[in-house]
Amino acid sequence: MTVVLAVVGVLLLAAACWVLRGVYLIRKAKRLEAEIGTLNARTEAVEADEEARKAAAVVALGFVAEADLDTENPAPVPAARTAVLEAVRSGDWEAAAAYVEAAGQDWQERLERVRPLAEAAAEDDAWLLAWRAARPGDATAALVHADTSVMVAWNVRGSQSGSRTTQEQFRLFHQLLTKAQADAHEAQRLADPADPSPYVVEQAIGMGLGYSHERYRELWARITERAPRLLWSHVAGLQYWCAKWRGSHELAMAFARESAAAGKPGDLLTLLPLMAYFEQETQEDDLLPETFYKEPEIVAAADAALADLAAAGNEHPGTPRMRHMLAYLLFWQDRDAEAVEQFRHVDGHIGAVPWTYAGEPKRRYLYARDWAVNVTTPDA
Repeated sequence: MTVVLAVVGVLLLAAACWVLRGVYLIRKAKRLEAEIGTLNARTEAVEADEEARKAAAVVALGFVAEADLDTENPAPVPAARTAVLEAVRSGDWEAAAAYVEAAGQDWQERLERVRPLAEAAAEDDAWLLAWRAARPGDATAALVHADTSVMVAWNVRGSQSGSRTTQEQFRLFHQLLTKAQADAHEAQRLADPADPSPYVVEQAIGMGLGYSHERYRELWARITERAPRLLWSHVAGLQYWCAKWRGSHELAMAFARESAAAGKPGDLLTLLPLMAYFEQETQEDDLLPETFYKEPEIVAAADAALADLAAAGNEHPGTPRMRHMLAYLLFWQDRDAEAVEQFRHVDGHIGAVPWTYAGEPKRRYLYARDWAVNVTTPDA
């Protein structure tokens, strides 16, 4: 009996030692974990400080700080646009009529003026309804009304992918686009026969409603017979032919190359291939931007766009959008000095592709801009 008790005592002592050792090891592990956490926090703090230092150095060179970046507009808003938007919000539709009509037959400028008015009317259309009541057969009012209907429909759908859009959103979207289609057809009936604008408005309707390729080509023919080199319509057309909408990468690239070939120096239609490559890289997960954009044909496309941009100058309404896209591609091509030149022109206003395709536009923009600036300014 004494031997048994001794054995049991030894076993209990061994178990107690094992438990105590386990408790010791657990406590040691927790201390190590806490030390690792502290080291990680210190490393992150050092990295954050270094990032803040680099960001401050870039700002010290004259670039815009993150907090001051405008994510809504691709360029500074013209004073005339600001004034007319303030006027319509107070009910002055005549100011809107005069503003659009002042564009004359510069169709790109006409569309650039119609869109902000349509966006404003999509929020409050009292002034637009008053305009239409005062001038029932006014082609300009009908055009703004049609584009407003398109804006309302797309606002309901939202900008998320199809998998993140509800069936109710889709139902309302198609219902509202059908109304917008009728509004666009009315605007086409009232328009100057030379005006492509109401047909351009229908492009977004055709994309959303899923026009067949044949029907979309018929719409495209109506546009190009009036304005074959209208940048706005070519950009809208590319979206239809993209894989994410009604086409494929091959069809989008074919359309983009055809557009670029049709353009004259300064038309900025060389933007189309850049956008097609960007859409492809965005959609195909196996493509790495750091290698994809260095493909010889894409480098050549960027060179062609730079020459086109030089011919266009700063007066073309599409110049800011071209500069944004070039800044992004030149960055990935390690052409940092050329990228910085484009960043200097657009800095401060980043409401444009490619930045707007990112969940955090500022983060994408600052990563590219600050990298290019730091590479070209070693002391930054």
